[in-house]
Amino acid sequence: MGITFIGGGNMATALIGGMLARGQAATAFHVVEPVAEQRERLTARFSGVHLHPEVDARAVEGADLIVLAVKPQQVRAAARALAAHLAAAAPPVVLTIVAGIRLADLARWLGPSARLVRAMPNTPALIGKGISGIYAGPEVDAAGRALATGVLEAAGEVVWVASEPMLDAVTGVSGSGPAYVFYFLEACEEAAQKLGFTPAEARRLAYATFAGAVALAQGSDAPPATLRAQVTSKGGTTERALAVMETRAVRAAIVDAVAAAAERAQELGDAFGSDA
Repeated sequence: MGITFIGGGNMATALIGGMLARGQAATAFHVVEPVAEQRERLTARFSGVHLHPEVDARAVEGADLIVLAVKPQQVRAAARALAAHLAAAAPPVVLTIVAGIRLADLARWLGPSARLVRAMPNTPALIGKGISGIYAGPEVDAAGRALATGVLEAAGEVVWVASEPMLDAVTGVSGSGPAYVFYFLEACEEAAQKLGFTPAEARRLAYATFAGAVALAQGSDAPPATLRAQVTSKGGTTERALAVMETRAVRAAIVDAVAAAAERAQELGDAFGSDA
């Protein structure tokens, strides 16, 4: 199987590293990366991977899957450069992990024969702990979907969605989600320091508490609401803390924040897909 990455940044590096760890041969990969310093870093890290400074026939020849992994403002130019080298007959599957770029816009730049898959990964993919929402156009068969799944599973979990607009919701929940977690950790650290702990102690307490709670939840069949109730004694410390959060409408604010992120993802899709 041949895979070409257009863009050799952090996410491409994570996906390639994950696939190599699963036994994929380095020689199966071609990476188009215009920045010389990044090509040098990729060469040092992934011996045997083919590096190219620009999209050309050599970069895509024999590719079963092409992964677009550039910045949103670069994707239109990258797609148009790629279009000149896509075979009209049995073209490779093109997987875009570019935030906000819709398949209709990508098809307009690549041409009508393109077989397109769109995914929204998140930053924990950089350490193999990510989760990606993914959607395929109707022109992509089961084999093409399996190719895209195989790439993304190298960096974490995969959730297929039934319609492309649901990827905006994925962005709101998990794409932006790591920032919500970091925000909560910041607050816990701040609270711990105000209660007398050193910064290092505060961070250790916050991180371990969050990691342990998530592990406990993942190991249980009970929903979070049940687990919360189990640790909330009547008249106890946890009940008082949660009462403050409810009074301040923390839950409602989180729900509204996720919805706002999803709405912004839709707006960015409108902007990035414009030919203006």
